[in-house]
Amino acid sequence: MKEIGGYFEMETLRGQEYYPDLLKFNLGRTAAVWYLEQCGCSTVYVPSFLCDSVTDELLRAGMKLVRWGMKKDFTPDETTLPKHLKEDEWLYLVSWYGQLKDETILYYKEKYGNVFLDFTHAFFQRPVKGVAAAASVRKFFGVTDGAYLQTDRPLKLPEETDISSERLSYVTGRYEENAGIHYQQMLDTAHSYVGADAKKMSALTENLLRGIDYEFAAERRMENYLTLKEKLEDLNPLEQEHLIRVPDIGPFMYPLYVKNGIQIRKKLAGQKIFIPTYWSNVMKEMPEDSLEYDYAANILALPCDQRYGREEMEKVAEAVRAEAGR
Repeated sequence: MKEIGGYFEMETLRGQEYYPDLLKFNLGRTAAVWYLEQCGCSTVYVPSFLCDSVTDELLRAGMKLVRWGMKKDFTPDETTLPKHLKEDEWLYLVSWYGQLKDETILYYKEKYGNVFLDFTHAFFQRPVKGVAAAASVRKFFGVTDGAYLQTDRPLKLPEETDISSERLSYVTGRYEENAGIHYQQMLDTAHSYVGADAKKMSALTENLLRGIDYEFAAERRMENYLTLKEKLEDLNPLEQEHLIRVPDIGPFMYPLYVKNGIQIRKKLAGQKIFIPTYWSNVMKEMPEDSLEYDYAANILALPCDQRYGREEMEKVAEAVRAEAGR
């Protein structure tokens, strides 16, 4: 029997999620693996520029991985891809920094048929109709789990639902205190996801996602991205060589290429400007003269999210210019 009375729990929020009609999972990687397993996939063509949290889960599921390379503009290098895929083979595409255009996605869907799209960096970019895709929420909003899966075929959900209440304190803690106090708990939580099974999105996260002003978040991210572009594009080879475009909606971060990214990250951290190193595994796995190593080490993913405005963006740009512009 459902409990009646007693103390209040968190309020049930009455807004609408950004993807109310998509399937809801605990993590983007588990959603991807769940989909591919349900489709009978045996081999996945994955980019070399990919987090090992994804590849480890694919391997754990018993799938064979074949690596492909990317070009400087974040699109696939077709010379490293097969001409055709077998029925049980899939192409794993990633929209790094939201750089994949819909027409590019459709091109590969038409060519290969079996395509799975990773929208970890492109939450607001609506998945292309008919193309399976997963969008994670943890890199865009203050929640501890959550992913949406668009599927191009009937798919059952996992039986178990995730529970996130015990993990939430590092998110709520940072709301009232500085990040450093709760940083270790965030790391511990991230580590706890290693080898995690696919589950349905937690009820708490689903509730929180009904309370977000998505229009504001997308617009503020675009405003902040454009401010960073305005202040830094003259330092950015990715801009000068027309290797990046402004994402269509709600950018993830502003990618700035520098020659000594590892050192600059450390100097910025000393000023309490924290720039993540994505794909640190790539720097261990790939040769130092490879494009993948170069991008993993030297692209600064500058924050442009909805927590900040022009003042913070100008501060970031000034600090980066002081270091990278020397």
